[in-house]
Amino acid sequence: MNNLIECRDLVKMFPSCRALNGISLQIPSGRIVGLLGPNGSGKSTFIKLCNGLLTQDSGQLLVGGMPPGVETKRIVSYLPERTYLNDWMTVNQMIRFFSDFYGDFDSARAYDMLARLNINPAQRLKTMSKGTKEKVQLILVMSRQAQLYLLDEPIGGVDPAARDYILDTIISNYNPEGTVVISTHLISDVEKILDDVIFINGGNIVLTASVDDIREQQDKSVDALFREVFRC
Repeated sequence: MNNLIECRDLVKMFPSCRALNGISLQIPSGRIVGLLGPNGSGKSTFIKLCNGLLTQDSGQLLVGGMPPGVETKRIVSYLPERTYLNDWMTVNQMIRFFSDFYGDFDSARAYDMLARLNINPAQRLKTMSKGTKEKVQLILVMSRQAQLYLLDEPIGGVDPAARDYILDTIISNYNPEGTVVISTHLISDVEKILDDVIFINGGNIVLTASVDDIREQQDKSVDALFREVFRC
C-alpha cells in the first residue's frame, strides 16, 4: 500500500505558539482517516501544510511523493473550515467555474448530489443558510476525482440532523483509490465511516491506529478512547 502523505519531524511555528512539534506519520492511499483532536491541537495547521497554504519551518512533508506545491494541487481536493464561495454566484455558476478550473471535476456527480440533498442549483449562495452553503461547498469538493481529499471540520457547522447526510455524501462520492482525511473534534459522529485515526494534541501525535484495532484490542469505541486519552 502506497503512502499518500508522509512527514518526518514536521515543525510549524507561529508567533504565539508551536503549532506542530516535530510530528512524523504516514497516511496510505485508499483509506478514510480521522485527524482527531480538541480545538487548537494542530489539525487545521497540518491540513493547510498538506494543501500548500502554509510552509513548514523544518522537517519534511510529501504529498503523493512531492513537496506541497503546484503539482500536488492537481491531486488534492480541499475543504476549508470556513466557507469561501462567492455569495453572488448561483450553484450552477459555481459548477461551471469548478469544471473550467479542475480537469477532474465531474459535473454530473455534483448535480446528482445536489438533487439528493434537495438543493436548487439555480439558487444564489447569498440566499442560502450557512449549513446549505457548507453542503454546496462539500459537494464541489467531493465532485473531483482527486487522490487526496482534505476535509477540515466538514460537519462542524451543520445541525446534527444534517450530519448523516454529509457523511453519506463523503463515503458515497470520493475516489475509492484515493484517501480522505477528515479533521474534526466531533468523534462520535464520524467514527462509523473511518478506517484509521490519528489523535493529535498540542502539536504532537498522541496515537495512530486502525479503528478495527482499537475496537478489537482495547474493546472501546474511538469516541470512548478519545475521551479517555484527552480526559473529556
